[in-house]
Amino acid sequence: MRKLPRTGVIRDYDMSSRSVRIGYGIIYALCLVMVVFAVFPLIWVVFAGFKDLKEFMSSTSILPRSFDLGPFLKTWSQLGIAKNYLNSLISVTGSVVCALIFNGLLGYGLAILKPKGYGVVKKLVMLSLLVPATISIVPLFMNIQRLKMGNSFLPLWLSYGANAMYVVLFIQFFESLPQSMIEASRIDGCTPLQTFFYIVLPLSKPICAVVAIFAINAAWSDFLLPYLVLRGGPLQTVMVRLFVFSTEQTVNADTMMRSVVFSMIPPIILFALFQKQLTENAVSTGIKG
Repeated sequence: MRKLPRTGVIRDYDMSSRSVRIGYGIIYALCLVMVVFAVFPLIWVVFAGFKDLKEFMSSTSILPRSFDLGPFLKTWSQLGIAKNYLNSLISVTGSVVCALIFNGLLGYGLAILKPKGYGVVKKLVMLSLLVPATISIVPLFMNIQRLKMGNSFLPLWLSYGANAMYVVLFIQFFESLPQSMIEASRIDGCTPLQTFFYIVLPLSKPICAVVAIFAINAAWSDFLLPYLVLRGGPLQTVMVRLFVFSTEQTVNADTMMRSVVFSMIPPIILFALFQKQLTENAVSTGIKG
């Protein structure tokens, strides 16, 4: 099988230089060190879950004495997290739909329709990126309580339908779309909404995939807002359930470690499946902007 030539910054003929080979090796070594630092905590948590409390407190080895799945099954039953997985799935699904539709519509208006005063709105969206998200938690929670939307997934969905970062990503991508296709849809009699759903969105699958992955990860790992909105109710997400579980007096350190593993599994699977698409589309979107 013929070896494919390098097409990146460093090409095959560059490798004939000794200095390039040394630099290439240093880069690989640094990347390997960064990978070890990034992956080691995850591996340590998983291995620690196989240990009982005595071994967890006394052993200094990262490897457990045995890889028995019994403790994980026991913690799964004790935690009762199956229903919380379903709640998190509902929360994530609604959040992704709102993140794509609402942020996409605003990005479509600012990048393509450009109504009167769109420049002011665009500047306000950019300005909101400077405001820490935690500052808005108090007024957001007060409005949720006044509207009697507590113990409901709707506030969680809508909060991801108003994300300035997603709007900026959509704007950057929409501005790179061929205007001829959009003009053709207008000539054919499409309304602005029809153009968005039938022309713009199908052409925007790469950025929609990026925003969807960001929204899934953020909605799954979000704790504060679900804790305030769903606290004490039957709709608790996985992160809220883990916090409530950690406050119980019968929970030991090893049991809590295994429960953390359960919360890590979906994001790891998601990133493993879509990491290539995520990194490539994120980089290309940044270059287009």
